Amino acid sequence: MRTTHSTVVKPDGMFRSARYRMMGLVLGCAFAGAAHGQTADRITIDGSTGVTPLVAALAKAFREQHPAISVEIGKGMGTKARIKALAEGSIDIAMASHGLVVDDLVRQGMAVQEIAKVAVVFGVNATVPATGLADHQICDIFSRRLVNWAELGGSDLAVAPRTRPDTEVDAEIVRQRVGCLTQLQMPDGVRVMPKSGDMARELAGTAGAIGMTTMTVVEQSQARIKPLALNGIEPSAENVRSGAYRLTRDSFLVTKAASAPAVARFLEFARSPEGKRVIGANGAVPLD
Repeated sequence: MRTTHSTVVKPDGMFRSARYRMMGLVLGCAFAGAAHGQTADRITIDGSTGVTPLVAALAKAFREQHPAISVEIGKGMGTKARIKALAEGSIDIAMASHGLVVDDLVRQGMAVQEIAKVAVVFGVNATVPATGLADHQICDIFSRRLVNWAELGGSDLAVAPRTRPDTEVDAEIVRQRVGCLTQLQMPDGVRVMPKSGDMARELAGTAGAIGMTTMTVVEQSQARIKPLALNGIEPSAENVRSGAYRLTRDSFLVTKAASAPAVARFLEFARSPEGKRVIGANGAVPLD
C-alpha cells in the first residue's frame, strides 16, 4: 500500500498548512471575482422583431470590439411589454419602431435614441423575374386577382403572397401608403407571417413568394430575397434620405436615462462612424 505523508502533521506544519489553505481560499475568491468581472457586463435587448436584424448586426460588430461584454437579444415583445420590461429592469434596451410617446417615456425616466431609417419593401424570392411593380399590381397580387408571375411577363411561376399581421409596422406602413391596400381584406390565399424572421425565411425559401419586409432583411439574405422598385422608384439609401421612396420605418433604442456603462458604450457605438458603417452595410440609413 502506498503511504502518504499527510497522515501525520507536526503542530507547526499544521498551522502552516491551515495558513496556506486560507491563502489559497482568498486567492481563489479573488480569481473567481476577476473572472466574474470579465463576464459580468451583459446587455439584454428585446422588443420589435422588425428592428431586430439591424440591432443584431450592430451587436455582432460591438462584441468584436468589446469581447468582455455579452449582448443577448430576445425573441420579441409587444409595445407595452417591452417598456414594462425596461422599467422593471428585465431588459436594458427596448427596440421600437412606432407607438412611442417620447415625452411620456422621458417622464418615466427613459431616453429614446433614433439610430436609423430603413426602407420597407415588397421583397420577392430570387426565383421571381420581376424587378418592380406599380401600386395597382401590388393590389392585384394581394387580392389574388393576379396569381401567376407569367401575367407580368415572367415565367410560369405561381405567386405566393405573404403578409404580416395588420398591427405590425411593415403591414401598417404598406396599408397606409399604398392606397388600394388600405381597406383590402386579405383573402385566404395570403398567408400571414407572425414575425419578421418568419417572413424572411418564407421569402428566402419559397419559390414565387412576395411579401413586405425591410432592406435590412434583404441585405442579410445573401441574395435569396430581392427588393422590388415601387412605381419605378428604387428603395435606395438616397431615395430614403430624400423622401422619394415613401415606404420607410424608424429604428429606435429606448433605455433608462441613467444607463449602465455597458449600455452607454453600446449606444455610443451605434452612433459612431463604425456603427453607421454597420447600419449602412445592412440596408438601413444611419442618421447624421
